[in-house]
Amino acid sequence: MSSEIRRRKLDLKNGRVDLSHGAGGRAMAHLIGEIFHAAFDNPMLRAGNDQAAFDVDAGRMVMTTDGYVVSPLFFPGGDIGSLAVHGTINDVAMAGARPLYLSAGFIVEEGFALADLKRIADSMAAASRAAGVPIVTGDTKVVERGKADGVFITTTGIGVAPRDLVLSSDQARPGDKVLLSGFIGDHGVAVMSQRQNLAFETTVQSDSAALHELVAAMVAAAPQGLRVMRDPTRGGVAATLNELAQQSGVGFRLDEDAVPVRPQVAAACELLGLDPLYVANEGKLIAIVAPEAAGTVLAAMRGHPLGRDAALIGEVILDDHHFVQMITSFGGGRIVDWLAGEQLPRIC
Repeated sequence: MSSEIRRRKLDLKNGRVDLSHGAGGRAMAHLIGEIFHAAFDNPMLRAGNDQAAFDVDAGRMVMTTDGYVVSPLFFPGGDIGSLAVHGTINDVAMAGARPLYLSAGFIVEEGFALADLKRIADSMAAASRAAGVPIVTGDTKVVERGKADGVFITTTGIGVAPRDLVLSSDQARPGDKVLLSGFIGDHGVAVMSQRQNLAFETTVQSDSAALHELVAAMVAAAPQGLRVMRDPTRGGVAATLNELAQQSGVGFRLDEDAVPVRPQVAAACELLGLDPLYVANEGKLIAIVAPEAAGTVLAAMRGHPLGRDAALIGEVILDDHHFVQMITSFGGGRIVDWLAGEQLPRIC
């Protein structure tokens, strides 16, 4: 970057994004340099190339990509920036992999406040540093006013998994146990509490968090006992287990009393007419585990701060219809069906 470009400073307090910030010229260089490079700074990004090159350890490479359009952009416990980092790290980690690097793509609407864009970039940087997974390349586009909603982010992550560890959604077997890493519904309720048309007071904060270290503890405890892991984001626990039931050709039987739900989340869901099983999470995982390994894996989860409230919530059963069933608190039974329609749009 030339010294001339460095001398021109953005007005990070009162300035707003305009179309020139995505046009490939000097204004774009200012935006990238003063907001994104300043926040994400690391040797690979500092090289200024259109890509990042790196060596990796031997193993199975894992790659994922995800888009983030959450509304509102800032919510109790997080924002779109930290959410994008955590969500992509978790998708890599669900393969039992160690996340290595991230890329980030930004689509920014003309007129978006530079102060908010910097706040989001700083949050992403803090989340990636805390996780030890740097953002090493990226892209920025600016679209006309009214063509987006502030900012959308796409992140891609890569990682490496042990060569002999294969976790897959078709591996659940009758008799396997279903483990959940903690309280459900926190993220969805936290975001909904800030929606202009639904705003309500709550102490619940998003559970957005990077789960790769929790996963590493589980893999270390019983690598051969793990069948599949999944983070129950959109559609919550209900959607995740219905997907796994179809993909593995099995059914699930859950115990309602064993599913951790905070009283505040239960109250908010009752107010909004929602079922916590369908509400999104961003810092929880579901693990399907061989019965002989369930105790060991559960103990490993509870030994990690992000899994201290982990619980065994059910089991895999033989079911040609691939239903998810639940034994209710009253001793009855009900079907936990697929989510119908869009319960909570733009939740992540």
